[in-house]
Amino acid sequence: MRGHGAKYEPLTVARLGALLVGVDETRRWRLVAEFLEEYRWEPPEQRPTLLTDEPTPTGDAHWDVFLAALAEHLATKDGRGAPAWADTRSLRRFWFPFNTRAARVDAVVHAPAAFRRRGVYVSAQELNVA
Repeated sequence: MRGHGAKYEPLTVARLGALLVGVDETRRWRLVAEFLEEYRWEPPEQRPTLLTDEPTPTGDAHWDVFLAALAEHLATKDGRGAPAWADTRSLRRFWFPFNTRAARVDAVVHAPAAFRRRGVYVSAQELNVA
């Protein structure tokens, strides 16, 4: 419980997008991990509300598309459709956020469909969404 009577508010994908603006990659991945952790702890009936609002642009097309893929991936895992705003986002060129040879091979094999369709190659293991 966060102090001073403040009601706990889980991180939404829209808020996550705002937090990604102007921070380095390491911080971005930490924020994604925090979002995923909070998402997992939310009751399934509350989870769609965390994905509903469209994030404003982060200033980096890769991350804008990543957020759409993440929202669709999580909605699909919960047996729901992706939020409408996520449909329009995709990359023209493939993006491998973890760009080592091993990570690229792993991502090509294991990238979830929501990411692969948009040209973002990140393995489910790297997302830590087991």
